[in-house]
Amino acid sequence: MPARSPQVLAALATAAVRGLDVVAAGPADDDGADFDTAVVVDAEGRRFVVRSPRRPAAAAALDAEVELLARLREPLPFAVPQPAGTLVLPEGGRCVVHRELPGTPLDPGSLRPGPGLAASLGAGLAALHQIDGAVVADTGLPVYDAEEYRKRRLSELDRAAATGHVPPRLLTRWEVLMEDVTHWRFAATPVHGDLVGEHVRTDGEVLTGITGWVDAKIADPADDFAWLAVGADPDALESVLEAYAHARSEPPDPDLLLRARLAGELALARWLLLGLRVEDAGIVEDARRMLDDLDAHADSVPLGT
Repeated sequence: MPARSPQVLAALATAAVRGLDVVAAGPADDDGADFDTAVVVDAEGRRFVVRSPRRPAAAAALDAEVELLARLREPLPFAVPQPAGTLVLPEGGRCVVHRELPGTPLDPGSLRPGPGLAASLGAGLAALHQIDGAVVADTGLPVYDAEEYRKRRLSELDRAAATGHVPPRLLTRWEVLMEDVTHWRFAATPVHGDLVGEHVRTDGEVLTGITGWVDAKIADPADDFAWLAVGADPDALESVLEAYAHARSEPPDPDLLLRARLAGELALARWLLLGLRVEDAGIVEDARRMLDDLDAHADSVPLGT
């Protein structure tokens, strides 16, 4: 179906939240290819995020996210979205409205080492990875052990290779690490599954909130470090990992950073696959460009160091 404009989403929000008096609406941070998203402002100056799924799979994921968020409120030291209202859509699924989380998105390249924001981020991820797995599993979200997840990654690699758009050297680079089972001996934990700067909120000093939970699952904790492994200054990343290790009740496995770097690179292949799945030529071209750029610089950024 055609994308819903911020004005249409504002109308849906008004119907979803009793008494909501919208006076302004505009685009929100990009929420991928699966959702239409807008920020609306009410007469009291409060800001709300409105999200509407574009396809049935996204609708199902959004329903699971709503259930998960109701369970996540207590165990975490940062805010998560709490729905203020929902509205069933004519084509199925529902629109979800929640208050905008406090803080601003985090550019990983701006993260600085030390005891401030980097340490807060590490402690927050440790808290997420230590919540009771039943919080996630009982919502019907995916649950993988280490070997299942390694095989899932290999399956993604096969699908990416079949497109013919991934440089052969990258395929070999990734396959070598995925087939070495010694790198995949981790304890699966609850993970956000799609951490990027747009989903992380801070006040400049501490982590204040995390949004975008539709890909949450029980899987590899390294996934939640992928965006930092490819985008943050190495010293800042080290500060995050130090705080994370200190806050965990057990030490993280020694290959966590290696798998995080791998996951960061594989995100480009998944972006390619998404573009092909939704038949978005712009996404496909963007993914191909980034894959070619990674291939050109692969020798200078070895995964295993």
